Amino acid sequence: MSNTPLQQPLPRLIDPRKFAQQGLEITGKLPVNELSRIHKMVLDGEAEVDVELDFFLDEERIRTVKGQAKCELSVTCQRCLEPVLVPVQANINLAVVWDEDAAKNLPKRFDPWIAAEGPNDLFEVVEDELLLNLPLASYHEHQCVEASAFS
Repeated sequence: MSNTPLQQPLPRLIDPRKFAQQGLEITGKLPVNELSRIHKMVLDGEAEVDVELDFFLDEERIRTVKGQAKCELSVTCQRCLEPVLVPVQANINLAVVWDEDAAKNLPKRFDPWIAAEGPNDLFEVVEDELLLNLPLASYHEHQCVEASAFS
């Protein structure tokens, strides 16, 4: 189904249409400090995101990107204001389209990746998917603040 995976470092600019046409796989690590929106939220910018993506044409000839991005981010606990590690995993299922009109006509199983012709920023797409999967509030699983503090 696919060619040999492209290895590290993960390329920032890719042509998702060509990748899908060629049936490529990408696996690698993406430094969190390259993701500007997430980098502003974390306490340790040295974390890395593990990314595995398959680009292919599905049975309906839709240019598809499937895979996952996962990491552990050090953020501030909303209870005690100390650092807490939060696992984040994004399951990615995108269809590469030209514009909003094409996105509206996609089967419901896909989220659209509206991609211009030529190189597109893969890091931005992965960051979008991670942001959608961040918890609303981050906190330790153990009781880090006495319950009486909330009375």
